[in-house]
Amino acid sequence: MDNGKLCNEDDEFVAVEMKEKVSKEMKSWVVRVMKMDKLGWDQFKLWALGITTMMILFWVFALQLARMRMGPNPIKYDNNQPNSQDIRLQNQGYLMVSSNGGLNQMRSGICGMVTIARHLNVTLVVPKLDKTSFWNDHSEFQDIFDMNYFIQSLRDEVRIIKKLPSRLKKKVERDSLYSMPTASWSNMSYYYNMVLPRFRKYKVVHFSKTDTRLANNGIPDEVQKKLRCRVDYDALRFTAQIQRVAQKIMALLREDCPFLVLHLRCEMDMLAFSGGTEGCNEHEVAELTNLRYRIPWWKEKEINPKRIREAGLCPVTPEERALTLRAFNINPNIQIYIAAGDIYGGKSKLAGLRAFYLQI
Repeated sequence: MDNGKLCNEDDEFVAVEMKEKVSKEMKSWVVRVMKMDKLGWDQFKLWALGITTMMILFWVFALQLARMRMGPNPIKYDNNQPNSQDIRLQNQGYLMVSSNGGLNQMRSGICGMVTIARHLNVTLVVPKLDKTSFWNDHSEFQDIFDMNYFIQSLRDEVRIIKKLPSRLKKKVERDSLYSMPTASWSNMSYYYNMVLPRFRKYKVVHFSKTDTRLANNGIPDEVQKKLRCRVDYDALRFTAQIQRVAQKIMALLREDCPFLVLHLRCEMDMLAFSGGTEGCNEHEVAELTNLRYRIPWWKEKEINPKRIREAGLCPVTPEERALTLRAFNINPNIQIYIAAGDIYGGKSKLAGLRAFYLQI
């Protein structure tokens, strides 16, 4: 038999047993009070005080039992997936999230949010994508991902809705939305002990950031494999339009096989954020520094480029990437597809790569 079911039955048995015991005591006192003709007024007040005390104790016991039964049940991952009806019965609140960063960061963050929502038994509202990033992209979730598939494919794990119910929306508008930035690289214990009580208090909680909010290490394999990977490799499916474009690109690349897809990470925002200025002139260094200071949520402002580079904390240059490919004996005649935004500095920055690989 399911352990959770056994616990519930034990709670009910204890509750019934205590209720019967208290009822007998109260009946006994009532009978004694009915015979107050032989008792004095002081004794009457004593009996009244006793009855009141027992009623208070009974109320406290009932309240504690209710809290115990409403408390969070740690998720037990097994091969028997819970159905959506069970999840709704356990609902502890509603989670709204604002994804931040580039598309890959937002995708990874959403995987973590689904995992957190399932673990805490809260309903996830379809995430909002970042519209304030360097890319200035105003796409909604449904513009990038197949929203209906996202919801339906995870219905046996977590309840996901497109928007808040009207009654909760009115409540949020009236009382304001409780928003919090959760701690980076946190494990499940943090969310269980520190975050879940916020859902109980406010009912609707908003996470202002999603990147690196859940640790990669020190969490159960079932969480990583069963939920995170399932969301990343299945539930977050691109829209049909994006898939058609991707198929066309792949078809073109396969016409002249083999090919290699390369992400240089040499876009302006990445270089500014990391402080990687190797190969940049004075004007470019100043431009990258100014960008770093203009974005308030980038914490590191004063960066020593030389120290960062020696520590391997910034992107390598295109020329260094070419040397790495040659060290791995990658054929110089292979065609390379640059999977990135605009390379900062333009075509001149790719000169070092083109010196080794012409088909870019």
